[in-house]
Amino acid sequence: MKLRRRARVAAAIRYTLLIVVGLVMIYPLLWMIGASFKTNQEIFSTPWFWPENPTLQGYIDGWQTSTPYTFGRFFLNSMYIVIPKVIGTAISCTAVAYGFARFEFPGKKALFVILIATLLLPDVVTRIPQYLIFREFGWLDTYLPLFVPSWFAWEAFFVFMLIQFLRSIPREMEEAARVDGANTFQVLIYIVIPMLTPALISVCLFQFMWTMNDFLGPLIYISSVENYPISLALRLAVDTTEAFNWNQILAMTVLALTPSLVVFFLAQKYFIQGISTGGVKG
Repeated sequence: MKLRRRARVAAAIRYTLLIVVGLVMIYPLLWMIGASFKTNQEIFSTPWFWPENPTLQGYIDGWQTSTPYTFGRFFLNSMYIVIPKVIGTAISCTAVAYGFARFEFPGKKALFVILIATLLLPDVVTRIPQYLIFREFGWLDTYLPLFVPSWFAWEAFFVFMLIQFLRSIPREMEEAARVDGANTFQVLIYIVIPMLTPALISVCLFQFMWTMNDFLGPLIYISSVENYPISLALRLAVDTTEAFNWNQILAMTVLALTPSLVVFFLAQKYFIQGISTGGVKG
């Protein structure tokens, strides 16, 4: 009986701490959502997130923006970047990781060292060379600099992540498929990728969220307002000459976060499995 009571007390303390910490961490998000339904005056009158007089005016005014384009145009622009970047990352990183994990070829160790070196190289070091290259290509003020590199396994982190996952997958099924006459491409498509699904979903989820939140990349390469993604469009509501319409800014921020939150919760099961297990279901 004493052991059961101790276990119950310990569980109660543990869950209480988890709930308290969880509320502290999630409260800024709750406050932002609640404040998006407040007026500017009410936002600064109380720290409580629940609005006394809820209003959709922040969403209505924020959606229209101060430009000839609505916020829907900027959502669409973000998709022009995110979708090809996620697809390119998944395809190219899978192919490169499979080559490193399953094949022996001259210079493999040297190339892997270079891969890890690029992983440790800060992005700020490559910004100017990249800009000069893309300027020579005539790609400025287009989306090409933002997603074309991803089709060439530009993200070394994802390649390394998939390599580590592939190393945990036994080769027996691949060898059996080759005995049955399958070539390397068929083995990759029909055997490896289905087992690699949790890691691939994690890669796509990371890339989706990072691209949606990317501000510096579009800021460097996109100059036309009509081509702005969400990350740049949010600053349109910030006017340095007048008072900020914080309810509009917060409302559009909530809308900007919504796709990432929806995608994360839909893929949460596979995301956790891909990050934590690194194994294969039998």
